[in-house]
Amino acid sequence: MSVRSNKPHEIVEQALALSRADGCLVIADETSTANLRWAGNALTTNGVTRGRGLTVIATVDGQQGTASGVVSRSAVTADELEPLVRAAEAAARGAGPAEDAQPLVTDVAADPDFTDAPAETSSAVFADFAPALGDAFARARAGGRELYGFANHEMVSTYLGTSTGLRLRHDQPSGTLELNAKSPDRTRSAWAGRSTRDFKDVDPAALDAELAVRLDWAKRRVELPAGRYETLLPPTAVADLLIYQLWSASGRDAAEGRTVFSRPGGGTRIGERLSELPLTLRSDPDEPGLECAPFVIAHSSNGDRSVFDNGLAAPATDWIERGTLRNLTTTRHSAALTGLPVTPAADNLILDGGNRSLDEMVADTEHGLLLTCLWYIREVDPATLLLTGLTRDGVYLVEGGEVTGQANNFRFNESPVDLLRRTIEAGRTEKTLPREWGDWFTRAAMPPLRVPDFNMSSVSQGV
Repeated sequence: MSVRSNKPHEIVEQALALSRADGCLVIADETSTANLRWAGNALTTNGVTRGRGLTVIATVDGQQGTASGVVSRSAVTADELEPLVRAAEAAARGAGPAEDAQPLVTDVAADPDFTDAPAETSSAVFADFAPALGDAFARARAGGRELYGFANHEMVSTYLGTSTGLRLRHDQPSGTLELNAKSPDRTRSAWAGRSTRDFKDVDPAALDAELAVRLDWAKRRVELPAGRYETLLPPTAVADLLIYQLWSASGRDAAEGRTVFSRPGGGTRIGERLSELPLTLRSDPDEPGLECAPFVIAHSSNGDRSVFDNGLAAPATDWIERGTLRNLTTTRHSAALTGLPVTPAADNLILDGGNRSLDEMVADTEHGLLLTCLWYIREVDPATLLLTGLTRDGVYLVEGGEVTGQANNFRFNESPVDLLRRTIEAGRTEKTLPREWGDWFTRAAMPPLRVPDFNMSSVSQGV
């Protein structure tokens, strides 16, 4: 019999009851997905899937400290539950003391819906979106465009139980839409992406109209050399850069002198001004439209997360406040090592900008570039957080406040930290889908940014 035939909270309780370790944490993740795929103005596939993952974390106290053992498996049957628990205990006994060991979190009120059935998605999430997409196909066909893309909706219900009494639960909806428009001869391509919780705020007609304009821009091709250009970065590109910055904002690594947030001579750059603009970069589990888990969910330990912190509150945090660095990510362990406050990272990121739209910023550009998105981003130098990557699906030349054609693609070399220092204008913040990191991080809201000297280090033949 599959464990899936039992309710997730029952599996958590059964695993905890089977534990013989000094401490035990159990995380059950119930996942359902629904998706649509289309090509050449026609739906091609759709589907719905469901699955369950179970993680057991055992802790064993010893003379030298507390060790932890983590075992995660999917599709666990009832007969496999006890062997899974025993495997976690064996892993803990075979490991040395965990460097990040801390007392398990206690004294957190149980979620009243902990025993409720998991939330699920289904094809019904596309009830309004799918007909609107069909209408967009008809308009694209009439306009000589072909639409390709993918829409995915996922619901993850996470149940966290511990031997110290925690019973927490979080339902996380995540939706992504990627839409490409191509000319019939495939010589022109434009991309747009959106992040959504329920597909009720996604307008295929508006996206198709946006892509039609970009395809029209691409009728004129301009070859430009590498160099530094005044560049308008749209929200999706800003998100990709600043998400990587957040992933690189370990307080411990900074205190140990290994990152761009390390202060020369020792310590961190907390308190240092990073931008002359009053930009605030923050995470908030209660941010409207970007809601995420208000507590730590850690299936394994790494530099930024600790399994011992499971259930710890993840409050709203300003990483950069009006241009000044205020916080770096820490666990309870790394906070004790560095003297920094305990600051877990929530699973969203917002940069508060100004009031003007990207179109208004284009109208105020005498000569510059307008990007669509970035991809293939890789780190070059952690000491400066220098990143390299490619532009994709449209680099547009702006002259006299108007887009006059499509330029070639470029490889760029930029540090998001240095980029914030040089940014001279931030537009209106909006929800966006990161192009590069959208498979891992979908909850972001960013403004477009104007950078006077974005470094296009070489010409790329990418599309």
